[in-house]
Amino acid sequence: MKRISFLILTAVCSCFFIACNNTANSAHNNSDNNVSLKLNQPNIIYILADDLGYGDLSCYGQEKFTTPNIDRLASQGMLFTQHYSGSTVCAPSRSALMTGLHTGHTYVRGNKEIMPEGQYPIPDSTFLLPEMLKKVGYTTGAFGKWGLGFPRSEGDPMNQGFDRFYGYNCQRLGHHYYPYHLWSDRDSISLKGNAGKQKNEYAPALIHDQTLKFIEDNKDNPFFLFVASIIPHAELAAPEEFMEKYRGKFLPEKKYIGTDSGPSYRTGPYESQEETHTAFAAMIDLLDTQVGEIMDKVEKLGIADNTIIIFTSDNGPHTEGGADPKYFDSNGPLKGSKRDLYEGGIRVPMIVKWPGHVEAKSTSDHVSAFWDVFPTFAEIAGYDNKEDIDGISFLPTLTGTEQAEHEYLYWEFHEKGGRQAIRKGDWKAVKYNVLRDPEKPLELYDLSKDIGEKNNVASEHPEIIKDMEEILKTVRTDSDIFKFEQSGYLQSKAD
Repeated sequence: MKRISFLILTAVCSCFFIACNNTANSAHNNSDNNVSLKLNQPNIIYILADDLGYGDLSCYGQEKFTTPNIDRLASQGMLFTQHYSGSTVCAPSRSALMTGLHTGHTYVRGNKEIMPEGQYPIPDSTFLLPEMLKKVGYTTGAFGKWGLGFPRSEGDPMNQGFDRFYGYNCQRLGHHYYPYHLWSDRDSISLKGNAGKQKNEYAPALIHDQTLKFIEDNKDNPFFLFVASIIPHAELAAPEEFMEKYRGKFLPEKKYIGTDSGPSYRTGPYESQEETHTAFAAMIDLLDTQVGEIMDKVEKLGIADNTIIIFTSDNGPHTEGGADPKYFDSNGPLKGSKRDLYEGGIRVPMIVKWPGHVEAKSTSDHVSAFWDVFPTFAEIAGYDNKEDIDGISFLPTLTGTEQAEHEYLYWEFHEKGGRQAIRKGDWKAVKYNVLRDPEKPLELYDLSKDIGEKNNVASEHPEIIKDMEEILKTVRTDSDIFKFEQSGYLQSKAD
């Protein structure tokens, strides 16, 4: 596997740094580590927005509001136009990210609820991204929303390679911006300022403070920071200082009547919001501000030149809790939204900044997906990746060298009657109601001419359809837990 080239040092300096490096190896690496810790391993910050659409950033065409800090990130790095999420909902998207496997192979393939708190756990036997990075000396932290294993289960983030976790373990409880508790590592932290119906402790702000602290605490050693924001997922809520900036600017307002009392209050159902347009713009503003503060923090600490920052989203825009993606044109030119396997549900923004390696103000149309992140980070960090995964490293795209391409990309979604999609080159095949109508023919779109998937050209290209049907026969493996059949498991709304 191609490794990152490092500057040639003088013989004396080499001896000095090798000695230091060996010390770092003994301090950081596990006994079963299969590689040596490399000098100048970059810090990796991966920021994952929650239900942010392809068109929700001004650098991707949003016109109703601006995202100046994320735009600044794009101006300093590379903007991807054809990057895809792992799935069209939260848990399987994160599973694809963490395992390097698409939804036909990854362990968690849907949102499966575990009461009273959490989702079905990814097993200890599954080798995750943070575990891989720990093997080559990284300190790892996750801040925000997890969703891959209930507290203290084998899927708990603290049992899956993270040294530090702060935020929501449960996607369902992550619907609430003023929750009754958050998790700090293995401990449940009560937020007394939110007792009853109080709203004094805004969780994204608390999580952000801990995120910045993690950067400062680990500035002297390579770290992997997974910032899994819950913004702009419903419910729609932002602090008043952000709300007042947008109040009255997005008229007519849209109201949402939700659950404001009773036994299910703050256990999943969204609260009411009188100003959903204002709240949505305010939330994006807050997210943008937090991205800017992360960028400023690494600059202030003097580690910006050796830090990769990636910004993306876990799936397309949602329509819940009063959200109005049509009003904001959140999916831009794309068809569909969250829970769709049309482009609007799975094509997401991705921006990568890496000074000295990624060209500033650059754009890439390389076709990539979440399962490519694992091998990319492995190559960057110096891990000798022999895992059986679906991903292909996009490091060559970042550094301007020859890039291997996917033969195809694949997604499956178990709700809504079952959905499948394949992208091969510029061709996109989509099949809905897979479980209800297995014989339903594939739809086919030429994305080079029809990014909005308006013209189904399946009848004009029987040879392409035949090829796609052959791929569907072998592209996936069955799961005993996440059954892709009519009698399969019950899906939750916990994403």
